Amino acid sequence: MTQFDNRNITMMMDLYEMTMANGYYSEGGTDATVTFDVFYRRNPDNGGFAIFAGLEQIVEYIENLHFEEDDIEYFRGLSLFRDDFLEYLKNYHFHGDIMALPEGTIMYPNEPILTVTAPLIDAQLIETAILAQINHQSLIATKTQRIVRSAKGRAVSDFGARRAHNMDAAVYGARAAYIGGAVGTATVMAGKQFDIPVSGTMAHSWVMYFDDEYTAFKKYAQKYPDATVLLVDTYDVLHSGVPNAIKVAQDVLHPLGKRLKGVRLDSGDLAYLSKKVRKQLDDAGLTDCKIIASNSLDEYTISSILHQDGKIDSFGVGERLITAQSDPVFGAVYKIVEVEKDGEVIPKIKVSETVEKITNPGKKKLFRVYDENKNAIADLITRADETPDMSEPYRYVDPKKPWKNRYFTGCTVKELQITVIKDGKCVCDLPPISAIRDYVHDQLANEIWQEEQRRENPHIHYLDMSPAYYELKMGLLDKTQNGK
Repeated sequence: MTQFDNRNITMMMDLYEMTMANGYYSEGGTDATVTFDVFYRRNPDNGGFAIFAGLEQIVEYIENLHFEEDDIEYFRGLSLFRDDFLEYLKNYHFHGDIMALPEGTIMYPNEPILTVTAPLIDAQLIETAILAQINHQSLIATKTQRIVRSAKGRAVSDFGARRAHNMDAAVYGARAAYIGGAVGTATVMAGKQFDIPVSGTMAHSWVMYFDDEYTAFKKYAQKYPDATVLLVDTYDVLHSGVPNAIKVAQDVLHPLGKRLKGVRLDSGDLAYLSKKVRKQLDDAGLTDCKIIASNSLDEYTISSILHQDGKIDSFGVGERLITAQSDPVFGAVYKIVEVEKDGEVIPKIKVSETVEKITNPGKKKLFRVYDENKNAIADLITRADETPDMSEPYRYVDPKKPWKNRYFTGCTVKELQITVIKDGKCVCDLPPISAIRDYVHDQLANEIWQEEQRRENPHIHYLDMSPAYYELKMGLLDKTQNGK
């Protein structure tokens, strides 16, 4: 069962998509085919890369696109749209193609991560929903990976639901966090819906409900002897919480042949407390009892705790993960790059005084370039009709230094985009979320330079162009500026 089974989100759009679609319809725009690229301009937190996430939800959305009768009547009530256009919407379904990076692909600014080729109206109507999914899930997956790297092999779990911006953000955020490297989530709906491992124990209210802390711990251990994790900071961590946890381990769990799985710290100086707690547990023979920490954590606080030799075994990260608090806007955009009408193909380019906002025109291919050691050394944009031949030195253009003659030597390439939607229907296998998560891990472990994975001042991944593609772009720029 998916989030879409009981609701139709076709109306998840900006009004201008409808006003443009109505205008295109009146101009005969149903005959034109266009291509739009989704790309972004900057990695979150000035990082070295981002993670592509949200593709599965885009596929579900595209396959379910249709307008209900009450949607049509709502539009009619706005008094903006032609009656024949509203009639057209009654039988509307998406009839286009979508190519995209496989979900979980490590990606970089200014390259096409998803490409829509469709009738003009179809391509226009889906803009907002596609961007909403990519911007949210890619942001959270990328933020989670930063946090996971800071934990240096210790487990990170998503604890963010109650701080998420709404229920969908909590559920899809948990999905994205798992893709980004979290070991699981506390959000039950996400666990059920996406087959993500779930974890959770108790709140302070459990401890406060009973007459004393020892009784609260004892009752919990009796009910969950195989998974007892106790929250020890309700009253006093070192003088009450941990001693009572040790006593319950000895009085309740050990006679059953069970062990105390862990204690959780949710406040205070986590570095200092964890070292003291570790000693108390070890002195009591509970060397296998894990220490779990939560409370407004992120990659910076986790790094600080570990730098202070904090004895934390795993981290529950909430608000700063689920909202990507440090840099909460991903910024992917949806720009037209080509129009095909009456047999003529016309590349399109957006020109701006801000150089970074000049788009890459036309249909294109995106390749990842690998050296002889299978390290990803660059990405390469070519024209749609090109396949780079790496059997001999391959000349490419660095768009930031186009005057230099540069070559890839001894390299191989892999085309990154795959066909996901053909004529409105999914034509690829959507992998399970565990496989997407493994794909992220494998790329970071085996392909992506460690220098790109630094949290501070990462190496900038090169995005190069084939000479033919660079010539296409420069020709269009010259034409728009000089009217030739």
